[in-house]
Amino acid sequence: MFNYSLFALPLAGLLGATAPAPTATITVRNKLSLARRAETITLPLAQLPAAVRNLSATSLRVRDASKKLLVSQLVDTNADGQPDELLFQTDVPARGTQTFTVAAGTEPVPASELTTFARFVPERTDDFAWENDRVAFRTYGPNAEQLYDRKDSNGTLSSGMDCWLKRVSYPIIDKWYGRHVNVKPFAYHTDIGEGYDPYHVGSSRGVGGTGVLVSDKLYTSRNFVSYKVLAIGPIRTVFELTYAPFDAAGQLIVEKKIITLDLGSNLTRYEEHFSPTYKPLPNCTIGLTLHEAKGEVQANRPAGWFRYWEKVDDSNLGTAVVVAPSYLTDYQDHRSAKKDDNQLYMVTKPRQNTVVFYAGFGWQKSGQFATAAAWDAYLGEFAQRLASPLAVSWR
Repeated sequence: MFNYSLFALPLAGLLGATAPAPTATITVRNKLSLARRAETITLPLAQLPAAVRNLSATSLRVRDASKKLLVSQLVDTNADGQPDELLFQTDVPARGTQTFTVAAGTEPVPASELTTFARFVPERTDDFAWENDRVAFRTYGPNAEQLYDRKDSNGTLSSGMDCWLKRVSYPIIDKWYGRHVNVKPFAYHTDIGEGYDPYHVGSSRGVGGTGVLVSDKLYTSRNFVSYKVLAIGPIRTVFELTYAPFDAAGQLIVEKKIITLDLGSNLTRYEEHFSPTYKPLPNCTIGLTLHEAKGEVQANRPAGWFRYWEKVDDSNLGTAVVVAPSYLTDYQDHRSAKKDDNQLYMVTKPRQNTVVFYAGFGWQKSGQFATAAAWDAYLGEFAQRLASPLAVSWR
């Protein structure tokens, strides 16, 4: 009797047969009747097929159905030094499906013309600033609070969120702070073609600052006390801000924010953690400043979006908060004669002391939104996408 297996292996070797390379096929489905642009696809590395999980994360490459190599980004979500997620972006047509492959490769990941960015800014007291290709933001640190308490004009006391109105797609944070240091203090308040910072926050919540509302009084933290950068890349920036405990009607509250901004989005994602000391948190209230209340408020509670459209110098600015309706318990259009106290409050019920929401802006002069109606349409679609995330599967 012949043992054919003895001949099969040498023959296979002569024919050059090899095992197929480990590959994961990713399928992305859009259930909505609207096209989705620049959607971020997040692949948890620990859940991908075993053959791909065993590959080095830094070797993984993403290709679309035409075999085009895509921009991708590895993210270490828990700061343990090991990547946890692989990100890429895609457009998905209405009711459409896209397929991609993930496999090991040696080609460099394509460089992106656009990016996200964030950093601590000690040269302007101690701001923390972040941006993508469409928007930029900043908030304020402990030294700014100390200067404020000493009545120094350079001080700022606020846990509100500031808008930096940019009208270019490239990063501006380093350039604008560079002008502040090397050209003129606070030079970023003047637009020389890239945009500027005309937005006033003061003691208000700005765009998406938070607090605890008790008996119609809003209690808030002071400036952030520490930060941790988790990711900066061509697709996503993630960082944490922590705050000193603050009193809310007799209860001590500890606050932490995990803040995420993706390329192509006008809205920052906030994962807000409030840790009450001895009883459940009554609410987390998200604020949107109305400045002198000369603009127009629009609230769509069933969809979960709220916005303000106001005149800023020679243009218009739309600001907004979007939150899943299941979090909402109320909203209040709060008007007051007190400075910085005209605000739209979105009152939410945290789940396990956590609320997730989105906040940001669209500036008419950037060319992104010509009218309030265009801003409303963007927010309406954003809320739809939030309620119906892309279905991502792999095999």
